[in-house]
Amino acid sequence: MKYRAFKMKLKPGCIVEYKKRHDLIWPELVEQFKKQRINSYRIWVDEETHALFAYQEMQCDSIENHQNLDLMQRWWDYMADLMVVHPKNNPVVTQLKEVFCMEEISI
Repeated sequence: MKYRAFKMKLKPGCIVEYKKRHDLIWPELVEQFKKQRINSYRIWVDEETHALFAYQEMQCDSIENHQNLDLMQRWWDYMADLMVVHPKNNPVVTQLKEVFCMEEISI
């Protein structure tokens, strides 16, 4: 299993709408993530700073570059009014480096 963590940023006042849109995530986007072998994808928000923390678990060593997928681009276009984005509407993403991992605790 491979893991990936990254952060993004919401524009002020957009937390409620961001959650609403993700509660109604497009089924075809979920299917695309499954095809890319993403088992779990979670996003948390820091309500004070509007920072988003995202975490993915994947079954393979590398994730397909979904920046080239039309479906992903349409999602980014849909979300661009809520987030800090690049000129092509893909979110500004900062990859995070793992510094600690505790998989299992033995008692």
